[in-house]
Amino acid sequence: MQEIAVAVVQMYPQLGKVEDNLIAMGKYIDQICTEQKVDLIVFPELATTGYELGLRFTDVAERPSGHVVNMLAQRAADYSTHIVFGLVTKEKVESTIYNAAILVGPDGEMLGEYRKLHLPGEERLAFRPGYRLPVFETTFGQIGILIGWDLAFPEAARSLALDGAELLCVCANWGHSPAQEQTRFVEEWRTYAQARASENAFYVAASNRIGEEYSYHFFGDSMVVGPRGGVYASIEEEIEGYAIARIDLDTVRKTREELQLIQFRVPQAYRAIVRRY
Repeated sequence: MQEIAVAVVQMYPQLGKVEDNLIAMGKYIDQICTEQKVDLIVFPELATTGYELGLRFTDVAERPSGHVVNMLAQRAADYSTHIVFGLVTKEKVESTIYNAAILVGPDGEMLGEYRKLHLPGEERLAFRPGYRLPVFETTFGQIGILIGWDLAFPEAARSLALDGAELLCVCANWGHSPAQEQTRFVEEWRTYAQARASENAFYVAASNRIGEEYSYHFFGDSMVVGPRGGVYASIEEEIEGYAIARIDLDTVRKTREELQLIQFRVPQAYRAIVRRY
C-alpha cells in the first residue's frame, strides 16, 4: 500500500494583493499541516493575484526563482510536504508572461513549473500559452498538473497518464458571468474532473477558487476524485476552506491493469497526436 494524504484548498484570492494572498496561503498551510501529516497541498489557479488583472499581470509576474516561490518552498520544507499553486511567471523578456503552476517539494526546492496550454479568449490577451505537458517526480510518485480550461481537453490528461502520472493536480478559476446560470458550469466542472480521473484511472486533486471579480463569479466545488471517478473528498459549499483525502496510489496500477485503460506500449503516432495538445 502506498497511501498518502492530499489536500485541496478553496480560497478567495484578493485581486492584485499578492502579499495578502501569500499570507492567507501560509495560514492554510499551517492549519492543514498541524491538523495532520499531508503529502501534497493544491491551491487554485492564479492564487496569489486573482483573475481579472489584465495588463497589470505584467507588474506582478515573477520569475520562478522569485519571492513567492521562495516563501512557499520554505513553508513546504517546514512541514516536509509538496505544494502546487497558481502563479504568474515570466522569463527574461519582461513582457512574456505565463499563467503557470509551480510545484515545490519537502526539501524547500522548486520541482517544476507547468504553463497553461489552453487559454480562453481574454487570457490570450495577457498570457503566452505553454507548449509542454511535463510529469514531475515526487517522493511519493509521479504527478501531472493542468490549469483551469486545460481540464476540458481529454488529450492533455491522457498525455500525462501515458507518461506515468498517477495523480493529476488541477489548479482552477472555474466560474461564469453573473448573468449565466450557475448549475450548468458546476456540472461541467464536476463532469470534467470525474471523467479525466476515470478515463485515465488516476487520482485528480482539483482546487477551484470562490468569490467575485469584475466579470466572473467563482463557485469552488474543489474535490479529490479516485481512479474510477468516485469523489473521495469535496467542498460543495461556496466557502473558504480545504478538504483532505487519504488515497492509495497502488490503486492506480491495479485499476489500470484491471480495466486496461492505459497501455504504455502505444503506437508512437498516437503519442505524437496526443502531445500536440
